[in-house]
Amino acid sequence: MNKTILATLFLATAVPVFAQQSIATLSPPVVADPKVAALRDNALDNDLYAWDIVEGLTTEVGQRLAATEAEARARDWAVKRLTAMGFSNVHVEPFTMPVWTRGAESAEILSPFPQKLVVAALGYSGSTGPDGVTGEIAYFPSVDALRLAPDSAVKGKIVFIDHHMMPAQDGSGYGQFGAPRRQGPTIASLKGAIGIVIRSIGTDHHRNAHTGVQYFTDGAKPIPAGALTVPDAEQLVRILKRGRPVTMRLTLVSQKIEGGHSGNVIAEVPGRDTKAPVLLVGGHLDSWDLATGAIDDASGVAITTAAAKHIMDAGRPLRTIRVVWFGAEEPGGFGGKAYAEAHGKAPHAIAGESDFGADRIWRFGSQLMKSDPASYAQLAAALAPLGITRNDKAEADGTDVEPTIALGAPWISLSQDGTRYFDIHHTPDDTLDKIDPAQLRQNVAAWTAMLAVLSGGIEPGAKQPKRR
Repeated sequence: MNKTILATLFLATAVPVFAQQSIATLSPPVVADPKVAALRDNALDNDLYAWDIVEGLTTEVGQRLAATEAEARARDWAVKRLTAMGFSNVHVEPFTMPVWTRGAESAEILSPFPQKLVVAALGYSGSTGPDGVTGEIAYFPSVDALRLAPDSAVKGKIVFIDHHMMPAQDGSGYGQFGAPRRQGPTIASLKGAIGIVIRSIGTDHHRNAHTGVQYFTDGAKPIPAGALTVPDAEQLVRILKRGRPVTMRLTLVSQKIEGGHSGNVIAEVPGRDTKAPVLLVGGHLDSWDLATGAIDDASGVAITTAAAKHIMDAGRPLRTIRVVWFGAEEPGGFGGKAYAEAHGKAPHAIAGESDFGADRIWRFGSQLMKSDPASYAQLAAALAPLGITRNDKAEADGTDVEPTIALGAPWISLSQDGTRYFDIHHTPDDTLDKIDPAQLRQNVAAWTAMLAVLSGGIEPGAKQPKRR
């Protein structure tokens, strides 16, 4: 028998041996704890807590603009609901902040083709007064183009910034295309503009304007700042392409007053070990004033609260679960900063926030991948049956929990599908009918599984009544 044949036979018999050795050295697969799986599946099939909260909050309170009487009613509503559900230590932690409110708002092209447009004031917009301001439009395709423009191209005019934000499952376009809203008003003011309008930071083509917060920084004088609906912004672009000067009358009557009041609503599922680091979860209670804030963020407080309630129904966790309905997130994360100042230096086992709508969670990531790989593997096993994959390159997110994470709290991100989120975000369309109950339950199941894995173990005992 020649050497080639011998070598071939050796390889044919050796490969299975090597394969067996390789398989033998692999780590055994991680299997989800059956108790965690049972809690997850019950939430997926039977949860009603989340729907009851989001339906009740949006119906009985409605819009909840930060630091207004409406947000105060929402805090009262939250305290009553959380207490009725059996949570412990339910209370409000107040803080002060500026309060901004909108008044009359309109945009109208006076020449060369007179017509009315739909506009919404941006948060902390300056006021035109009831008579409005009138000026020629200065067009810029991006905020960077405005930044590079000479002051002479802007002074005495109404700036218009265009852009084209596309849908993305992870919502990644918001960072880049949010710049015209966040930075544009300050740049325009410093260059001498009398007002600014932007194409709404949204991916829809409905005739709904998207509001949102902006701040005048670097010593800029507040000027009127608004967002046109996407169809109206495109209409303005077509008019400008005719090559003739375009004159607009912009009316944005708004008001800013110092010394407003807001607060965080806090509730807990007490743990057996009062000295153990707490599990911090929540969402934000406030909303913009254009709608009832169903996806942003009544759904978030509903999802995390429902998950904590499922743990409570099962017994008593080792670690305390703290649910926070953060106040005043929309105008600048005031509630998250207040929580961090009061509690951020205390030990936290995890910090996570639901604030990206109510469509299904499709992936997750956590700092635990490095700090506690065993728990991370358990999370992956518990979440996989819900169609949720690992995102090992994820970063912390959540405006309200970021200040606490910055002080050292481990973070977790359960990422919802954001493909349609920016169709609705900050618009009059943010209403209850946009929430799919089945996808809402999938969110609750995921958060329930996460809390169950990280709870330190749930000890059956005297259970709270299952009050909805």
